[in-house]
Amino acid sequence: QLCEEILHLLDKDIKTSCRVTCLEALRILSRDKKVLVPVTTKENMQILMKLAKLDSLEDSLEDVTDFPVIVEALKCLCNIVFNSPVAQKLSLDLNLAAMLCNLLKKCKDQQFVEDIKCFDLRLLFLLSLLHTDIRSQLRYDLQGLPLLTQALESAFSIRWTDKYITAEDEMSPLSLQEADCAIEALKALFNVTLDSWNVHSE
Repeated sequence: QLCEEILHLLDKDIKTSCRVTCLEALRILSRDKKVLVPVTTKENMQILMKLAKLDSLEDSLEDVTDFPVIVEALKCLCNIVFNSPVAQKLSLDLNLAAMLCNLLKKCKDQQFVEDIKCFDLRLLFLLSLLHTDIRSQLRYDLQGLPLLTQALESAFSIRWTDKYITAEDEMSPLSLQEADCAIEALKALFNVTLDSWNVHSE
């Protein structure tokens, strides 16, 4: 019932700080599989997807004040998708993977989006882990391989000077956020390419 009330509140026009607090509470509650049973509905998933800007038609993420809300909504979706088979099925019905790819594209060349990018990638990893259909969708329909590769290159600040040649810039140590993004991108890439690797091996 607490989760339902939080989601009901999140669907209203409330202050950003209140929205972040509600999402933080929901994130903690969503670790409990029993709590998720009445909460995991299409409508509630859509509320969180809206807060994560996954349904946005805008070309870029413009309002920096929204960023903490986007991050917390993505964290909630990660927990819910991981812990709920119903949410895993709904993620297919709601075309969540395509929306995550679209959000990842918006993060390109923008500042202060590392956390958004990291949890977007983590959710893509979870979806590709739990659904062979989504692995195939990412590989063949959503240009997932170049998108994930680009996210990985961005984390390492790689610049290409020619087709197979990178600029020999002096590499600075990765920040924790950059390292997290690189790890999540690699995990998702592994899942997306796993099926083709298995076929190759046979």
